[in-house]
Amino acid sequence: MGEQAKTESHDPDFPEAFLQFMRSGWREDPLAVTPLPEVPNYAKRRAALSEAFPGETLIIPSGNEKVRANDTDYTFRPGSDFFYLTGDRDPDSVLMLRPSGSGHDAILFTRERNSKETDRFFRDRNGELWIGRTHTLGEKSAELGIDTASLGHLGPVLANSAPGRTRVLRGLDANVDRAVLAYEPSRDKPRDRELAWVISELKLVKDEWEIAQLQDAIDATVRGFEDVARVLPADRPVRERLLEGVFGLRARHDGNDVGYTSIVGSGPHATILHWVRNTGLTTPGDLLLMDMGVEGDNLYTADVTRTVPVNGTFTPLQRQVYDIVHASQQAGMDAIRPGVKFKDVHLTCMRVLAEGLHDLGLLPVSVDEAMSENSTVYRRWTLHGFGHMLGIDVHDCAHARKENYRDGELKEGYVLTVEPGLYFQAEDELVPAELQGVGVRIEDDVLVTADGCKNLSAGLPRSSGEVEQWLASQREAGPRLPM
Repeated sequence: MGEQAKTESHDPDFPEAFLQFMRSGWREDPLAVTPLPEVPNYAKRRAALSEAFPGETLIIPSGNEKVRANDTDYTFRPGSDFFYLTGDRDPDSVLMLRPSGSGHDAILFTRERNSKETDRFFRDRNGELWIGRTHTLGEKSAELGIDTASLGHLGPVLANSAPGRTRVLRGLDANVDRAVLAYEPSRDKPRDRELAWVISELKLVKDEWEIAQLQDAIDATVRGFEDVARVLPADRPVRERLLEGVFGLRARHDGNDVGYTSIVGSGPHATILHWVRNTGLTTPGDLLLMDMGVEGDNLYTADVTRTVPVNGTFTPLQRQVYDIVHASQQAGMDAIRPGVKFKDVHLTCMRVLAEGLHDLGLLPVSVDEAMSENSTVYRRWTLHGFGHMLGIDVHDCAHARKENYRDGELKEGYVLTVEPGLYFQAEDELVPAELQGVGVRIEDDVLVTADGCKNLSAGLPRSSGEVEQWLASQREAGPRLPM
C-alpha cells in the first residue's frame, strides 16, 4: 500500500537537462515544530479506546481525497473519528493501536515528505512545489505526540493482522477495507460496528477543551449571521447565494470552513429542510430561514438557525407561527438537565408545536390524539425531531447505540441542538393560503450543565421582538469585512 504519484496524461516528458537543473540549488528549511497544546487530549482519548478493546488491534483511517471533476479534488477533511484520536489532517493516514502489555501502542502510518531528495517534489501532485512544505515523519510525531511510520509500510502490517482480533473503522479507506478482510463475516462485521459505536459514545461527553472549541465556532457563527443581516436589503430582492457567500467568507476567515452546506431559504424555500441549492431570491414580506454554522480550526462545528422577516417586521400570522416555534424551543431548553431522557425533550417540544397547530385550527384531532404513537399527525408540519448531538461532526456521535443516545438520558457535558420548526408547504391544501409557503425554524446549541443547560449561541436573539430589533440594528451598523 505505497503512495500513489498523482500524474496526468498531459504531464510533460521532461528533458534530462531540466531534471538535472531542478535537482540542485535548493536550501533546506526545517519546520519549527512544537507539540500541539491539545496533544494530551488525543492521548487520553486513545487510552480510553484502548481500555475498551484489550488485546485487540484497532485500525482507524483518515480517509482519501475524493475526485470532484476530472483532475480536481474536493477539499480534504479527515474523518472525524480519526481526527478526534490523532489531530492529524492528512489524507491516506491510518492510526493503528497494537496490543502491548496491558494496553496498546499507537502508531500513525502516514505519507512521507516529498522532499527535494527525489523528483517527486515537483513531478508528483503531492509534491512540495504543488502543495507546499509538508512534515517529515519526525516532525509530525513531535507535533502530534505519536509514533509515526511510512505509509509504504502499512500493507504488510495489515496483511499480518490477526484474524478475529482486529477491528477496522470501515467505509473511510477502500484500500484498508480490502486489506483487512472480514474473515468471518457473520462475526467480524458486528465487531467492526462495535468499534464505531464505542468511539461515538466516547464523544458524547465534551471536555473543557472541546467546549471551548465549540464556543469559538459558535461565536464566529454569530458574527457570520450579523454579517448577513447587514447586507440583507429590506426593500428589494437579493440572491440567496449572496447571503450564503457572505457567511462563507466569515467561515473561511474565522475558522476552517462552513461545517455543512449552508441552507438559505426565502419564502417557500424555507419549508424545504435541506434546501442547499440556494438559487432563489429574497422577497420583502417573506420569511428568510438560514441554517448555517462555522467549522472551527480544530473541526468542531456550530449549527444555528434563525428565521427573519426580510422587510424587518413579522406579519401577525408570521409572528404567531414564529412565537409557537420559539415557545417550543424554550420548553425544550427548560426541560434539559442531566438524567432527562433525550426523547422526553423531543416530546416536550412537539407537544408545544401540536398545541400551536391546534390553535391555528390545523389539527384534525385533539392534541392528545395527535401526540399518541398511533397517530402523530402533527408531524405533517413539524417533520423532524427536536435536535441532535453536536461536536466534531454536525450530527455528532451518529454511531452511538440507540439506548445511549436517542433512548438514553442526557448527561452533564453533552452538547446538542434544540431546533423545532413548523413548515407549511406551498402546495399544502390543508392549510390556509396565507400559511402556504411559510417555514420557521429556530436552532441553538446548548451545553448540558449540572442543573440545566447553557445556550452557547445566546449571542443571537430568539424571540420575535428581539429578532426585529436585532435586524434593524445590524442594518443600521452597515456592512463589514472580517478583520
